[in-house]
Amino acid sequence: MRAIWTGTIGFGSYAIPVKAYSATEDRELPLHQVHEADGGRVRVKRVCEVDGAEVPPEQMVRGYAVPGGDVVLLSDHELASLPMPGRTIAIRGFAPLADVDPIWFAKSYYLEPEPAGTKPYVLFSEALQQSGRLALVTVALRRRETLGALRVRDQVIVLETMRWPDEVRTPDFPFRHADVDIRPGELRRAVNLVEELTGEFDPGRYPDRYREAFQALVQAKIDGAEVVQPTAAEQAEGVTRLLAALQETASEAEDARNAAVAKAKAAASRAAKARTTAKRAAGRGRAKTP
Repeated sequence: MRAIWTGTIGFGSYAIPVKAYSATEDRELPLHQVHEADGGRVRVKRVCEVDGAEVPPEQMVRGYAVPGGDVVLLSDHELASLPMPGRTIAIRGFAPLADVDPIWFAKSYYLEPEPAGTKPYVLFSEALQQSGRLALVTVALRRRETLGALRVRDQVIVLETMRWPDEVRTPDFPFRHADVDIRPGELRRAVNLVEELTGEFDPGRYPDRYREAFQALVQAKIDGAEVVQPTAAEQAEGVTRLLAALQETASEAEDARNAAVAKAKAAASRAAKARTTAKRAAGRGRAKTP
């Protein structure tokens, strides 16, 4: 794994140096939009909605839309000038694990201690586990301050980035306000069924059936030669151009050879005529001699 952040876990005036690594990875299926005719990738261009022109990266800046349709332009320099916390995971307090709903968690990062901070790291980890608490923190990641929590998994401290209060929606569904009649016997049977089906959590027991079926479908198409070569048309066009160039070169060479032959024949004809003329002149000269 490659560290995506380096900094410290801050305890007032004391800090534990750590590195952060992404604890999860997305395993999305590699599906792309392609041209049905030849399998070529369909690319999305960045186009200005005002003039319709494609915009190069060097002409792009950040913009904040305000009511009324106006846009405030913000340069990278201006954004960098905004106050940002240092590279410290600042501990703000502690809370029982059960008090924090998982809906607040956004992304997980493993924290690895630097060699000099291993002992205090392990001490802090043990304190969190034995107390049944997590640490509430703030940290700056990817140029933005975020709320977070530190918890322990497999003896490793995990940084869970969290959402701010205004980022968690409040559900407002009609059934929450309805008077639903649940009979005690129905609830008891439901609870019993849940308890009967309860066991230890083992994610390996739940295969990704869609991924398996998808890969089987793709392999079946490969085995049946149901594939296209996106560069086939380009390669065929290249072959056509090459053959045309070769034909043109061959024609030019043939014309050059024909011109040379014609020139040689003309020269030979002129030489023959010259010899004939010379012979006739010589013959006339001998005839006049007494």
